[in-house]
Amino acid sequence: MGCSNNKSKVQNLKLGDQIIEKKVDSVLSLMTLKEKIGQMVQYNGGWDLTGPPSKMSDKEKVEKLKNGLVGSMLNVVSVKATREAQKLVMDNSRLKIPLIFGYDVIHGYKTIFPIPLGESASWDLALIKKSAAMAAKEASASGIQWTFAPMMDISRDARWGRIMEGAGEDPYLNSMIAVARVQGFQGDDLSKENTIAACAKHFAGYGLAEAGREYNTVNIGEFELNNEVLPPFKAAAEAGVATFMNSFNELDGIPATAHKGIQRDLLKGKWNWNGFIVSDWGSIGELVPHGIAKDKYQASEIAIKAGSDMDMESHAYEANLEKLVNDGKIDVALINDAVKRILKLKFELGLFDDPYKYCNEEREVREVYSAENQKFAREVAKKSIVLLKNEDQLLPLKKSIKSIAVIGPLAYDKDTPLGNWRAQGKSYSAVSLLEGVKNMVSPTTEVVYQKGCDFILNDLKPGQSLFSHPLNINKTDISKIPAAVAAAKKADVVLLAIGENAYQTGEGRSQTNIGFAGVQSQLLKAVLQVNKNVVIILMNGRPMDITWASEHVPSILECWHLGSQAGNAIADVLFGDYNPSGKLPVSFPYNVGQEPLYYNHKNTGRPYNGGKLVTYSGYRDAPNNALYPFGFGLSYTSFRYDNLKLDKSKISKEGTINLSVDVTNTGNLDGEEVIQMYIHDRVGSITRPVKELKAFKKEMFKVGETKTINFTINNKILQFYTANKKWEVEPGDFDVFIGGNSVNTLKESFEVIN
Repeated sequence: MGCSNNKSKVQNLKLGDQIIEKKVDSVLSLMTLKEKIGQMVQYNGGWDLTGPPSKMSDKEKVEKLKNGLVGSMLNVVSVKATREAQKLVMDNSRLKIPLIFGYDVIHGYKTIFPIPLGESASWDLALIKKSAAMAAKEASASGIQWTFAPMMDISRDARWGRIMEGAGEDPYLNSMIAVARVQGFQGDDLSKENTIAACAKHFAGYGLAEAGREYNTVNIGEFELNNEVLPPFKAAAEAGVATFMNSFNELDGIPATAHKGIQRDLLKGKWNWNGFIVSDWGSIGELVPHGIAKDKYQASEIAIKAGSDMDMESHAYEANLEKLVNDGKIDVALINDAVKRILKLKFELGLFDDPYKYCNEEREVREVYSAENQKFAREVAKKSIVLLKNEDQLLPLKKSIKSIAVIGPLAYDKDTPLGNWRAQGKSYSAVSLLEGVKNMVSPTTEVVYQKGCDFILNDLKPGQSLFSHPLNINKTDISKIPAAVAAAKKADVVLLAIGENAYQTGEGRSQTNIGFAGVQSQLLKAVLQVNKNVVIILMNGRPMDITWASEHVPSILECWHLGSQAGNAIADVLFGDYNPSGKLPVSFPYNVGQEPLYYNHKNTGRPYNGGKLVTYSGYRDAPNNALYPFGFGLSYTSFRYDNLKLDKSKISKEGTINLSVDVTNTGNLDGEEVIQMYIHDRVGSITRPVKELKAFKKEMFKVGETKTINFTINNKILQFYTANKKWEVEPGDFDVFIGGNSVNTLKESFEVIN
């Protein structure tokens, strides 16, 4: 019966696609060349659509909208604003082709969830999917139909500020989370009013910018591209992601926006993906400074031939495509293909049936920032927290503790927990750590707050945001430290909230210093001198250099930028209402000189052996390994791994191995554990990583409970892009590792034979 139902669904889907295709062709046949090009144009809504435009350029935009020469707008938010923009098109244009409204819904819309890197630390795919679905529900209630998310760039370098927007350093974890987010945003039917189109970005290689410097060159070869960078995008394409966004960077000498090989040949060709590709902001025009086009005329020719369907704010296509066709430089078939892809999504969203279907003000009031959404934001936040250190079981704290000093520039900060890329999250709306603690403790507990030091000194004018402004960090004023020390001296425990401001990470936020900025380290050392019972509440958007703190502070809680309910979620963990279960999706270095740092590195011809000789691949002044490795995270309980078994030691290339391992909760509290399976291919036609994550399961264990956890090893897990330039399983010896992180594991071996 189930198979019959699935077959019926596939048949209905194909029939639906055929119907949409006929509708698209029908509309396309009515369009002039100018109107077709208009569908490939996306404008920023940088003016009040409900009033008269004040700039000449804005007046021109309005006229283009009225004439049906714009296909999409971004940054037009709210039911009122999207309705007004849509009306300009529907009331005035000849064919009345509705606009699609896009927006950066990255980790929530108005209810803000943890930054994507933090949420990825939950390793909870169902949670992540629901988080995206809730963000889609809020955004769609405000007139948005399309998000520029999820970002699925493999990010290995903590210096790169945009590492906060992805799922970290591992291709498999990125792939699984990318699919979860796509499914959450899009649901099972894009025509439903509570779903929005997703966008797989940035295609491709953006996260591997040289030296972690924003927008910088990416130099990787074909094998690394296929084995490390592309898998999340392939997974998203197979999951039916509606759109792709190309990236700013060049890839082995060719800017991604101009890269026919990955866009038209691979994505649209070999992968047979049928959505449309939008440029990143201005990236078509940026082909000129890249040095691959002499002007926007040539840039437009290169970009359309490469496969870029929609021009986001370059104003290149609208100015040049018609002339390129008339000059015989491009075939109109390229424009027809792009427009068909764009119209297809508009039909799938139901915009042709009702251009105003997302314009329901009652729904906007009811569903945006609701109590239900706040409750779920707290759940996601607490599950994203990673316990890095907990000497002598300092945590969890008792709610009846006599006194707590809550100290630090981030302790009463209601803005930083929202993180960067906060969509319509209201500034200073997050629950602060101080508020969360006060909400949790008993009436008899004395909670004393001291800021300890000023952090960000920017004096913004009304309406300004820190999003695009450099930060002015306090580097000299330590006048508030003595009061913090006095408070710490009297307290039973100190909760020290330090780390990064929300705008230290995000786009354009690359840093060479990934330690504590300003005078935070001085505050930490001063507090620690008078009270050893210090818990660092680390708020950050990247892996940081916390080596000194790790050596001297008994407890460290990685709290990222957790969103609207940050303070309450942190308190849930601090006081034991929730036993932390997060695991790192990125490696934390001993110092910035190790970056880029990642667990799935190559062995080299002279692997470091920790010996006395220097002629091995290592540093003379730092370890090779991570301070806190990928997959690491402690619990208030403990887990033991035993009896790793494989049901066979040899398999064919198409064979399978059933693996089992016993995991026992050996502590005194119930808790969740993420059981991780890694593979090492000892010999390959190209060099292989020392270890690769291939599966994981998150399980709850009662005190004393033992569960037998099962995994299957098959050709899908063992294949890679080989020297033959195809995906295949190669025969040879393999190691399999099972554990609670990428370092502390059990090991078995097996062989694949021809």
